Amino acid sequence: MSENQFSVGEKATHFIIDEVAKANTNFRQVLWTGKHSQLVAMTIPVGGEIGDEVHDTTDQLLSFVSGSGEADLDGETHTVDAGDLCAVPAGTRHNFRNTGDEPLVLYTVYSPPEHAIDAEYATKELADAAEASGEDAPPQATT
Repeated sequence: MSENQFSVGEKATHFIIDEVAKANTNFRQVLWTGKHSQLVAMTIPVGGEIGDEVHDTTDQLLSFVSGSGEADLDGETHTVDAGDLCAVPAGTRHNFRNTGDEPLVLYTVYSPPEHAIDAEYATKELADAAEASGEDAPPQATT
């Protein structure tokens, strides 16, 4: 497997993550899903946003690769740029907006997984519809 191909499952995988994230043109692309965490690349178009949300039982780490924007974290707004990381504990209201003039590119780690193993959505609208229909449900944890 080439180092920039996407992977699913619990197999150990190596990513050159900045290159993988920058090559992603989808709003959301699951790159890897393990038993306890999930790696997802996201590209937010100019003027776009992830959307105000709360993950009740999932922690999230978001690392910004290129572009600029704003992070709303539990009622406070912060500027985000390439190289920044936001840690969002479960139960925290959050949103990320692209306020720049180029796509806001990031990768995020969910723990536990938040999306279907093979989730890939070109736009926020498609991603939202898949979540609403139950198509984009995380894998069930096994013990």
